[in-house]
Amino acid sequence: AMLRLRLLTWDVKDTLLRLRQPVGQSYAAEARAHGVRVQPEALSRSFREAYGAQSRRFPNYGRGQGLSSRQWWVDVVKQTFMLSGVHDDGVLTLVAENLYRDFCSAGNWEVLPGASETLSRCCQRGFRMAVVSNFDKRLENILSLCNLRHHFEFVLTSEDAGFAKPDGRIFQEALRLAGVPPELAAHVGDDYTRDYQAARAVGMHSFLLRADGQGQQPEVPPEHVLPTLSHLLALIEK
Repeated sequence: AMLRLRLLTWDVKDTLLRLRQPVGQSYAAEARAHGVRVQPEALSRSFREAYGAQSRRFPNYGRGQGLSSRQWWVDVVKQTFMLSGVHDDGVLTLVAENLYRDFCSAGNWEVLPGASETLSRCCQRGFRMAVVSNFDKRLENILSLCNLRHHFEFVLTSEDAGFAKPDGRIFQEALRLAGVPPELAAHVGDDYTRDYQAARAVGMHSFLLRADGQGQQPEVPPEHVLPTLSHLLALIEK
């Protein structure tokens, strides 16, 4: 039986867009432009540590704790370099400002295979579409630069909503904005906890995009699993 769906909500990172290169490579290239040499692998490791610590201390980009998402990211970049042994504050400030700006450009992001076609086909089939993403306010601009923004009625980021997935309130806010009940909506994303389980917990349908090599999670029925985005319409219309 075909699912009766009116609204599709979409995760972005690693569902529709991915980084063109590892964070450490982008950071190392920017530092090199300022005469600072650091190994990309070291920066990738330091980034994971700095990002994790900042996320625990100031969840959801420090929203509600008086931090702007810009300052949140600038601090993460500086901390990343400090953990890698770079301590020149003047250089770090420049590097951090430049990286904050560059990660808003299309140059750092690429559209995943099948994403544009799948979004176009979903629009043609008459589905209403929106983004629900744990992202800061740069996302709208990134989607425009990557030529995906026009597919969506609205873009709801965790920074805008004040709640980050898996908190169900970000999904409830999307349903409220769309005026659609949860049983007529489905979410598409690549994260089992934040996307698949969280959307189901508020009564939505959901589909899990599972790239090769991800651990098997047996509690996901095969008809909810997307080996690629191109499989989505076949599953909805089955």
